[in-house]
Amino acid sequence: MPTLDERLSISEVAERTGLTTHTLRYYEREGLMLETVDRASSTHRRYTEQDVGWVVFLTKLRSTSMPIARIREYVELARVGDTTNADRLELLLRHRITVVAQLEEMQRSLHAIDYKISLYSERTGRQ
Repeated sequence: MPTLDERLSISEVAERTGLTTHTLRYYEREGLMLETVDRASSTHRRYTEQDVGWVVFLTKLRSTSMPIARIREYVELARVGDTTNADRLELLLRHRITVVAQLEEMQRSLHAIDYKISLYSERTGRQ
């Protein structure tokens, strides 16, 4: 296990993940981190590579509009361990259905935008 000095600071994690330090603190405050983030003696957060991987996964869930409450449910199941694998699978399968529906709606919207672009391109002679 890496020592606290070998771990990443909150600003380093923010830089690597593209999140703000505020968001990282929010995830911790809301109990969305899989494990407690260690702190150096100066009380500065020190993240492991596993923490960073978890944060990246959280961003995938958030970017697909999974509500914080549902993420919290997933986190709580994950903390229990392998006995909740079926529950976590079901939660992710349900979320996948939602994501696919969102993608289909986005595709329909893109087609409508492409149609308008084509229409205006013809009218203006621009490609």
